Amino acid sequence: MSESQGLDQHNCGKPVQSRNGICSLRRINSLLPIRIGTSDHGAKVVLCLAASLTPGWSVAQSSDNEATQLEPMVVTATRQPADALLVPAAVDVISSQAIHRAKPGISLAETLKRVPGVLARDRHNFAQGLQISIRGFGARAAFGIRGIRIYTDGIPATMPGGQGQVSHIMIESADRIEVLRGPFSALYGNSSGGVIAIFSGDAPPNPRLEAGFVAGKFGLRRSSLSFHTPWGKHGENGLLLDGVNLEIDGYRQHSAAKRRTGQALLKGQFADDGRYSLLLSVHELDALDPSGLTAEQLKVNWRAASRNALLFDARTSVQQSQIGVHVEQNLSDSHYYSLMAYAGNRDITQILSIPKAPQVENPLHNGGAIDVKRDYYGLDARWRWSTELAGGAFSLTTGVLYQVSDEHRLGLENFIGDRLGVMGRLRRDEQDKVTGRAVYAQAGWQPADRWRVHLGARYSNVRFQSQDRFITAINPDDSGAVDYSYTAPVAGVLFRVTPQISLYANAGTGFETPTFSELAYRSDNQGGLNDELEPAISRNVEVGLRARHPGLEYSATAFYSRTEGEIIVVANQGGRSIYDNAGKTQRRGMELALSAMLAPRWRFAANYTFLDARYISDFSVCDTPPCAEQDVVIQAGRRIPGIARHVAWSELRFSPFVDTDLMLQARYVGKVFVNNTNSEAAHAYTRVDLAAEQRLNFFGLQWRAVARINNLFDEDIIGSVRVNAFGGRYYEPAPGRNWMVGLWVSKSFD
Repeated sequence: MSESQGLDQHNCGKPVQSRNGICSLRRINSLLPIRIGTSDHGAKVVLCLAASLTPGWSVAQSSDNEATQLEPMVVTATRQPADALLVPAAVDVISSQAIHRAKPGISLAETLKRVPGVLARDRHNFAQGLQISIRGFGARAAFGIRGIRIYTDGIPATMPGGQGQVSHIMIESADRIEVLRGPFSALYGNSSGGVIAIFSGDAPPNPRLEAGFVAGKFGLRRSSLSFHTPWGKHGENGLLLDGVNLEIDGYRQHSAAKRRTGQALLKGQFADDGRYSLLLSVHELDALDPSGLTAEQLKVNWRAASRNALLFDARTSVQQSQIGVHVEQNLSDSHYYSLMAYAGNRDITQILSIPKAPQVENPLHNGGAIDVKRDYYGLDARWRWSTELAGGAFSLTTGVLYQVSDEHRLGLENFIGDRLGVMGRLRRDEQDKVTGRAVYAQAGWQPADRWRVHLGARYSNVRFQSQDRFITAINPDDSGAVDYSYTAPVAGVLFRVTPQISLYANAGTGFETPTFSELAYRSDNQGGLNDELEPAISRNVEVGLRARHPGLEYSATAFYSRTEGEIIVVANQGGRSIYDNAGKTQRRGMELALSAMLAPRWRFAANYTFLDARYISDFSVCDTPPCAEQDVVIQAGRRIPGIARHVAWSELRFSPFVDTDLMLQARYVGKVFVNNTNSEAAHAYTRVDLAAEQRLNFFGLQWRAVARINNLFDEDIIGSVRVNAFGGRYYEPAPGRNWMVGLWVSKSFD
């Protein structure tokens, strides 16, 4: 399965008609869940997987509307409409309404809580970004995203080494978010936990200009401007322009940030049964970093920054620009191809809070400041063939992927003499390159009316190369390279019990390499890549049930995952985190979700995740590397840190009028251990939010007003944790009771 296109709406074939919110698909050309559309209440779902197994489908899909009545789904096909449920994997879609309704659009954490198995933790620290884990994978990330593949309009936001970012994602124009959990995520490459794909919407039938402003406690100010318009002779193409500027003083001391993001998305069609999209984006970020707090510091001042963060003025600056193009073509009724290419650059400057002493005492130290200039690019090509096999529909998709991330990394001291928090003497100069190559294939077959079978495999090769340019008499050449390769198979089967209920099961392996930052330091205190660090290999199985009835949807999934070589922090010294493989771990749990129309004006949605994640073999950690047998032994049975055993979310929505929504939302997160020894933990909490949205028309304009009270009962909440952080600085507290108000105004032009 293609990384960049597995969840991409464009793979659903050429739209015969795409105006006034209606998209009629003549052919659907993919194998994994690619096109999932939901109405206000999730009453209609269109999954390309099901359609790909039934040639001749023609699906008409209506866009989200503001009405409180269920939107009917119109399907003309040789099968029953319930075939749209036929996807043998844990997949969820978040509709445009759920993304934007009564939300300020600051981060994905606002929305991803709707998906069971996903824990999106808002650090309230823009310098480090959002922390996302799926079924516990990715919980170890000190910054950025690990173990999860991220895509924006089909373009990867995850580098070939497995490190991803979400700060540049434009929520303003997001039409839907699709989340894939479990074994089938292995087909997307270097990840274990899952896939998150964000898609922008199509242009409206008439040009529309919209401006918005959000204000809130702690100096929050967010302004946005969008222009969306159709173009072409019949308005069949679209152009989406969006810009957002966010500024915040910050809840904690030393946590102010400024973020500016812009995006242009051009969608068009070829005359010969093809289509294309062109995506341009820019992103700038300047953020202070308050760092984590110890348990003792929390008792003194919940809103404090760490002492070193203040001394060294810890901060991050990012500049990123990116371009991506996607072209697809139906060659015949049986053959289809697509091509995706992208390129970008990301410049990062960081002043860290590493003390002066270890940099002075260790001549091989890399310093306390970072300057990185990264260029990245990639290409993904795929072909699909559809036919019949033994009287049943059969399809085969094959493809190749090539990705490169090439960066020039400088390490400098974060002091000059007695001046702290400045770029000082050079201590590191290297050219780092990650190259990812993959070949993938997946077959889908419908042996009988109620059965679907899928088999797939992906061969991945990831190569890390480091060329040392800082060579002195006491600092030898530390150049080196390390290769990781793996073939990940997956298999799934689905049975339709009734037209409204389906059962599925699947199994597969996951492949997660270390990132460059995790390979940077060796446990023997020598220079060069940590070539003893192995990839984590997980073996996963899941079984699930999914049902959709008028006014009622529910799902249940049970899963088990066993990982060999879990990548963890085993030692911290002088600002260095040293990683190793922790033998064997296991994750087992279940995910439940429910959405129901309680009454014509009342809507309820909820989910619950149980996740038991443990080490099942002993390993050693230490305060000062190298670790030895007499150091701290983590015994089998300890919980994997950063993972909550219980997570639940619910929302009750009351719509007294067609243009009015009142929402009461609650979220429970259980206790989270913060280190391998399980000696400390972030306490469990329940957060309750109250929100309202009013939509109206006057003076020829469309208005939308939003008001929120977050953390209504003023609970003490740890927003996120830094797993195994040095010096016990594990905790990043979240705000108490706070408010936000927003106003958007738009004008459509005939």
